[in-house]
Amino acid sequence: MSIINKLATSLNRRDEVPNQELAKQIAKTNNAKAVKELVENLSNKSKDIQNDCIKVIYEIGVLKPVLIAGYITELLALLTHKNNRLQWGGMIALDIITPENPAAIYKALPKIIDAADKGSVITNDHCVGILIKLCTEKKYAADAFALLNERLKKSPTNQLPMYAENALPVIDETNKTIFIKTLQSRLADIEKDTKRIRVEKVIKKLTK
Repeated sequence: MSIINKLATSLNRRDEVPNQELAKQIAKTNNAKAVKELVENLSNKSKDIQNDCIKVIYEIGVLKPVLIAGYITELLALLTHKNNRLQWGGMIALDIITPENPAAIYKALPKIIDAADKGSVITNDHCVGILIKLCTEKKYAADAFALLNERLKKSPTNQLPMYAENALPVIDETNKTIFIKTLQSRLADIEKDTKRIRVEKVIKKLTK
């Protein structure tokens, strides 16, 4: 039975449960053939099938990233796709597999940054996720932090507290001063007290 027949759309379901269950089944059985079929159907003529396929792909990635790590080229191609769901779904998948192949992700950063600049909030969230993960790789840490810092300077104030909190584990003596300076420079932009307090807490943790 084709994997496509098990997608939510094929089952006339409007919820994501069939896609999540399918991802669990594929991850549990290490079904590389099924992953290949899902990737091939990212170009299916049906937009609904495309959307289901990317959902299953990144859900597989959460459970077993190695199963989708070989498809970086195909996932990068989604970042300029006219289907917005594939754009941000592709970025989620790339974020998930960054630790599996940091060298390939690092090489693709210009395309990833460009997609984030033009993309949705979700696309931006996962671009930041990629940069934070690359900051844990000694080889790429300096460049990744510089790019992360640029995103913090211009990120929407709604997202800034989450980005600052998520970045905390990769902040050390080499980048702490710049990180704090960037966050301090954004405080006046933040209208919501709850959001500003979260950023101030991050700064406080680093200045104890």
